[in-house]
Amino acid sequence: MTELLLRNACVIDPLNRVNGDVMDIAIRDGWIVESVGNGAEVIDARGFLTLPGGIDSHTHICGTKVNFGRYMMPEDMRAGRTIRKGVMHATSGYSVPTTYGNSYRYSAMGYTSILEGAMAPLEARHTHEEFSATPLQDTMANTLFDGNWPVMEAVKEKDVKRAAAIVAWTLAAVKGFAVKLTNPGGTEAWGWGKNVTCIRDPVPHFEVTPAEIIETLIRANELLRLPHSVHLHCNNLGAPGNYQCTIGTFDLVPDLNKERQSLYATHVQFHAYGGTSWKDINSKAEPVAYSVNRKPQIVIDMGQMMFGKTTTMTADGPMEWNLYRLHHNKWSNHDVELETTSGIIPVYYSKKSLVNCVMWAIGLELALLVKDPWQCLLATDNPNGAPFVRYPEIIGLLMSKRYRDEEFRTIHPDTGKRVILDTLDRELGWHDIAVMTRAGQAKALGIAKIGKGHLGVGAEADIAVYPIRIRDTDPSRDYAAVVSAFQRTAWTIKRGRVVCRDGDVVVEGTNRTIWANSRVPEAFDMGRDPEFVKKFDRYYTVRMANYPVQDAYIPRSGCIESEAVL
Repeated sequence: MTELLLRNACVIDPLNRVNGDVMDIAIRDGWIVESVGNGAEVIDARGFLTLPGGIDSHTHICGTKVNFGRYMMPEDMRAGRTIRKGVMHATSGYSVPTTYGNSYRYSAMGYTSILEGAMAPLEARHTHEEFSATPLQDTMANTLFDGNWPVMEAVKEKDVKRAAAIVAWTLAAVKGFAVKLTNPGGTEAWGWGKNVTCIRDPVPHFEVTPAEIIETLIRANELLRLPHSVHLHCNNLGAPGNYQCTIGTFDLVPDLNKERQSLYATHVQFHAYGGTSWKDINSKAEPVAYSVNRKPQIVIDMGQMMFGKTTTMTADGPMEWNLYRLHHNKWSNHDVELETTSGIIPVYYSKKSLVNCVMWAIGLELALLVKDPWQCLLATDNPNGAPFVRYPEIIGLLMSKRYRDEEFRTIHPDTGKRVILDTLDRELGWHDIAVMTRAGQAKALGIAKIGKGHLGVGAEADIAVYPIRIRDTDPSRDYAAVVSAFQRTAWTIKRGRVVCRDGDVVVEGTNRTIWANSRVPEAFDMGRDPEFVKKFDRYYTVRMANYPVQDAYIPRSGCIESEAVL
């Protein structure tokens, strides 16, 4: 038995309605308890800001496309290099670090759980192998269904229950966490050299539309009672005028769940563009935020873009092709049989580019215009908008109008004609940031029930202590101190152990992979369905028996079970 007592912690714990109370936190064997014995190890938090461990609800840190991004950019791997130090492995990379580099940097910032944004089922083993080398965070993987042939056939037949059964079998087979749709229908069209532009375009050869895919899988997801909602990358990402498609997509979403949203829309900054071309692109964050404010069944994340060099990677293959035609930089695309696509291209976001400056403003506008912080979470679509190490700067920008104004004066002079950021006076508070970086994610992902995202008795002891006293700090004026504090914790505690102190990892870690298993009636077991098995054997290049991920790939399994209603 191990015990730890964290004394004098200034706690913000939104899920338990704690807002700045100074208290002690007792920990036994990795869980928060009411009290510990006199022999417990004691850490004096000295009144520092203490939050639940950070949760990144949309990032790209593991898997085949991430690994390809690493060796596609050797110049990036020369950045961010660190030597072996104590228990820490040598690391490299800035926009796409090595797995240990990702893990150490997240831990230094107080993050203890991360969701890989897009995993192709056929390539799941590679993702899980990299999860095992990301030791200081519990991991989850969105599983791609946007171009899944059996799903689209079920959509065509208007058979929601069969679609649900296919999802359940696939998630269990690949140890996936949630349903991910990336440019639904468009990824399959890319296999034929085409794309879809919005939700009513037909998908070649399947006679379905993106709207039908989205609506069917939202309902299928709820039949399976999965912890997380459908996680959607909308159609027409990054195109001027795409805000209309985004709002039209939001209008499809029914309110089906009393505990969480029915749809999580990711990196919405990239989907909130007005104009008809790059020449007249402008912000449409206002109507997009208005749509979100009217729909409690929708949660979004910012997809904030920050200036500098990074690598873009996504399952949206046709979008990456369009990006390549704009930048003429290195480019890679990949088609995953029967399932999805991917694409990679390095980019540089410049303050001299009016388009990039509009993008930067839109992400911040969304976070300031969405009234409820539980509905707009902080993320950069790492590394697409920016590497996750830029999160502290984004927090500073959201908490300080002065900081935003100073940055605004450094960007393209015509930006003010196309955005409204400089007119927004709202400054987010400490509680808002706690929601947008951990409590909101835990609720949206459905993992608060397993002890994530809060510090109540019975919670998993994932804790971040930041070296700042909120009663002595005015974030509007002292934004530099805010940014500095969120860059490096005084202590990061993972499962009851101090794993990082003052930015240095101090112990070897072992993570847990969280996945979802929805139990379906025998009649809906697709592993025994003759038609499903026949088509699998006919079209896939692997045997069905070799498709599932073996338990050996997940040494620490955290399965969330549910009972399907089919």
